[in-house]
Amino acid sequence: MSKKEWSPNKKLLLVFGVFLAAFFIPWGATRVLGATSEAFLMLGEYARQHVLLCLVPAMFIAGAITVFLNQQAVMRYLGPDANRFTAYGVASVSGAILAVCSCTVLPIFKGIYKKGAGLGPAVAFLYSGPAINILAIVLSAKVFGWKLGTARAVGAIVFSVVIGLIMAFIFRKEDKKRAADARMFSAPDEKPARSLGKMIIYMASMIGILVFVNWASSKGGNAVWDTIYSAKWWITGAFALVLVYTIIRWFNKDERVEWLVATRDFSLQILPLLFGGVLVAGFLLGRPGHDALIPSAWIGGLLGGNSLFANFCAAFAGALMYFATLTEIPIVQGLLGAGMGQGPALALLLAGPSLSLPSILVIAGELGWKKTLTYVGLVVLLSTAVGMAFGTFVA
Repeated sequence: MSKKEWSPNKKLLLVFGVFLAAFFIPWGATRVLGATSEAFLMLGEYARQHVLLCLVPAMFIAGAITVFLNQQAVMRYLGPDANRFTAYGVASVSGAILAVCSCTVLPIFKGIYKKGAGLGPAVAFLYSGPAINILAIVLSAKVFGWKLGTARAVGAIVFSVVIGLIMAFIFRKEDKKRAADARMFSAPDEKPARSLGKMIIYMASMIGILVFVNWASSKGGNAVWDTIYSAKWWITGAFALVLVYTIIRWFNKDERVEWLVATRDFSLQILPLLFGGVLVAGFLLGRPGHDALIPSAWIGGLLGGNSLFANFCAAFAGALMYFATLTEIPIVQGLLGAGMGQGPALALLLAGPSLSLPSILVIAGELGWKKTLTYVGLVVLLSTAVGMAFGTFVA
């Protein structure tokens, strides 16, 4: 039995948990019925808005990383023994370029991690992709003021590196063993089938599709950004033509099939957990602006002032909620209007976009619960601490 297969006892425990939920949850109660409806409405919204345009391109990128990217190159620049400045610089910058949500970044994270990236740089990439969104930073400053916007930008950049470094230190022995195993089974003298230039064009065409097909309007906040938005389908089409050309001219049939198989395998690993996580998140918290099992008024009532409790609640709730790209801004704007403090607002902005219940389930499937809970704990605790410090500063 492989390490990632579930044992019969775990399967039995899962069945028992489903039975308990089915037996004890009062499904006929008005709030539970509403929460159930919210769960499926959120899943439908997620499927329409994020799967085809976000997750599918990300799956193909992850498959390409796994099949075609040179393992020695990944380990040289992102491995546990790589230069820290280079590794964390590449991880944080590449994550920021993608500007994706907490779920879309997962397949690519899994791809580079499986290919030999160190835990620290991989986690830095995992955090930076959703958290350091250039448009989100600009809009945060415009909507919330320059202090909160600047604090979010600086906090997100620092967090991606600090959390990565801490994770790498805590799990350094396991990471070095994993790197040693990867070197043992790699072929360092193997000549690449394609030149570096061809691989850059091939990967850049897929990344271009992912970035521009999801390019969002700033709604008048940035003229240059909105000009690109108005031409996003033309730009996406140009990248698609380049991708088609590279696939036909530079890859043979067997390689194309191998790429599709790897993409399929990533989809089968990730999508069930994501869909299950979205259902649970929708059942508990609902869509933005809609109540589910936990009333939004409860959350809003816990976030006033700048106490440790308020900042922790903001960070913890943010870690569980699912935020599509840029949706955190109107949500936080509404909560500020309802009396949320500046410190909890920053804590929510630092923890919310980078994590969600669906993404936590997928990360646990790749890293295990020990590393995942450590990562979640670091995000929540650091967001709480920085939120408190910012709230004290602005007060």
